[in-house]
Amino acid sequence: MSPKEAKRILELLANGVDPVTGEILPGNHVVNSPDVIRALFLAAQALDTGPVKLQKPSSGGQAGKPWTVDEEQRLIAEFESGASIEQMSIAHERSKGGIAARLVRLGKIDERSDLYVHEPRPTAQS
Repeated sequence: MSPKEAKRILELLANGVDPVTGEILPGNHVVNSPDVIRALFLAAQALDTGPVKLQKPSSGGQAGKPWTVDEEQRLIAEFESGASIEQMSIAHERSKGGIAARLVRLGKIDERSDLYVHEPRPTAQS
């Protein structure tokens, strides 16, 4: 099925029409629900924009690249001075998971979750 054909089917459904028979669907049919109609029209519009590229969550410019000895030394110094995972992630342009994994590899923490335990938690405001 081509995107053009899929769009035609979605638009017919969004307009309350059975795409196979061309008959009007009953008013109580699920596709006549306002939220479903909106979703169908949005899906049809999305087909106009071309293929969607799935992207990994933004993890920084260095994600996946090898660590240099200098970068590891900077990371250790930042960690030991109390920098947050967020600060280290930004400074090294790497994901928080990547920072945690490297600290495990360097022997600074036992497991990745240890890093998150030491992060300050937001407190409820009175």
